[in-house]
Amino acid sequence: MTEEITNSVAAIEAEAEKILEEARNRARQIILEAREEARNILSSQLPLNEVKTECVKIVNEARAEADKKTEDSEKKAAEIRISADRKAKEIMELIVSIITGRS
Repeated sequence: MTEEITNSVAAIEAEAEKILEEARNRARQIILEAREEARNILSSQLPLNEVKTECVKIVNEARAEADKKTEDSEKKAAEIRISADRKAKEIMELIVSIITGRS
């Protein structure tokens, strides 16, 4: 009986060793395939130039639009200042004419 148990344990150990060796071989194969895929990815040319060009184009368009809006805002602010000055002058003239009795 002890001999049967010893034989069973030896058989189980042999089977486990066989499974471990198959797992090692499969792991090596997966690593080799992954390395090959990594080499392919690294050696392939990605369209980064196109992406960079598009990025620069978008940034330039955004800057141009921002500059235009800033310029438009400055023009409107100047118009409002001129209009406010004109209205203030008209109101002062009206007050002076009321005080001096001129209508």
